[in-house]
Amino acid sequence: MLNFEELKDFLNEKADIYNNSEFIQDDPVQIPHRFSLKQDIEIAGFLAATISWGNRKSIIKSADKMLDIMGNSPYDFVRNYSENDLRSIEGKSVHRTFNGEDFTYFIRQFNRIYKENESLEDLFIIKDSETNFYHAIERFRAQFLHIEKHRSHKHISSPYKNSSSKRIIMFLRWMVRNDNRGVDFGIWKKINPKNLSIPLDVHTGNISRKLGLISRTQNDWKTVLELDEMIRKFDDKDPAKYDFALFGLGVTKELF
Repeated sequence: MLNFEELKDFLNEKADIYNNSEFIQDDPVQIPHRFSLKQDIEIAGFLAATISWGNRKSIIKSADKMLDIMGNSPYDFVRNYSENDLRSIEGKSVHRTFNGEDFTYFIRQFNRIYKENESLEDLFIIKDSETNFYHAIERFRAQFLHIEKHRSHKHISSPYKNSSSKRIIMFLRWMVRNDNRGVDFGIWKKINPKNLSIPLDVHTGNISRKLGLISRTQNDWKTVLELDEMIRKFDDKDPAKYDFALFGLGVTKELF
């Protein structure tokens, strides 16, 4: 096992290697990188993050399909779609359990949200007493999913139900971090990167355990908090940069 300083240096080195524009070409983050308008980036990023489970090539292919349906102008589409547009989507296959019905539900919610807000950032604002997105994600869920019961609600995980909320945490990293390395966008200026967490899944969880960063065996919100506590000792201003290190170690199988 590495001591504290050795582990910090090791993770900083790995984060530096993978946090560059070459990372984009094989990752779902390439989807929002096709746009320059803030709202296009948000919508494309949110949809790509929402379907980010399974093979990355498959995720990108499915996200391409959604962009094609929206005429590669997501913000214009969600603001100006017709009911005929949505009817033509409903029966389509999109990505695994995220189907056309889910896609149309999300489009309707985007339409409503953007009538009331300039940016999705407004739905994720962290209060002064908060140090992470635990409550902010739930406030977002309440506003985005509204009061209706719908099958699509399962696609936005709830930390209140102890989910690690990996996909939405990843989306938040994309929008909030701004280190001029070319991967994350940093287009949200009202939220401090210090509040970000590591998107926790099977791979980052296993690597974190091998490194002694966490001890819990589940990949849930309690484990997100355990990992938060450790990585913020390495960098309390930009803890989510270590997502690149854990991802890189997963790709290289360096610890296996």
